[in-house]
Amino acid sequence: MIEVLKTEIDGVCIISPKVFNDSRGYFFESFSRKEFEDKVAIADFVQDNESMSSYGVMRGLHFQAPPFSQAKLVRCVRGRVLDVAVDLRVGSPTYGQHVAVELSEDNHLQFFVPRGFAHGFAVLSETAVFQYKCDNYYAPQAEGGVSIKDESLGIDWRIPVDRALLSDKDLKHPLLKDFESPFVYNENC
Repeated sequence: MIEVLKTEIDGVCIISPKVFNDSRGYFFESFSRKEFEDKVAIADFVQDNESMSSYGVMRGLHFQAPPFSQAKLVRCVRGRVLDVAVDLRVGSPTYGQHVAVELSEDNHLQFFVPRGFAHGFAVLSETAVFQYKCDNYYAPQAEGGVSIKDESLGIDWRIPVDRALLSDKDLKHPLLKDFESPFVYNENC
């Protein structure tokens, strides 16, 4: 059983599972397709990914362009991360705005990032193991991104961005003002 917490951006959700604790530890259902589709969105997840990173690593802000775009359901199973989704849908009333949530092994929260959003995270703990489900396969030719260092986005990454550990590829993403989005807002979706 999950509780769905709506955010300031329509379609972006924080999901809180019902956790059962006892003297042995805890148990929770991390994903139920039926409940997810009833309460969050229709998504046919086809690929699961996992990454391990150390404190100060920032990954993102990534997306895959249509027709290879992806919705993601993400969670942190070890450590803590600040996870962020940025609306890149041209014509959206929330274009360029973001939602940020701390995901951790202690809070068990999950974050749903729909298609049309850039996604990234910053590792806040010594190490973090991050897992995510995608509703489309990875397509390297469709990779894109917006600079994680773009101050116009107003993201408080909670770590010093000038000392963050970024990949060479992530250092080359454009600022939002220099970016041509491949996503178009559809208010009927």
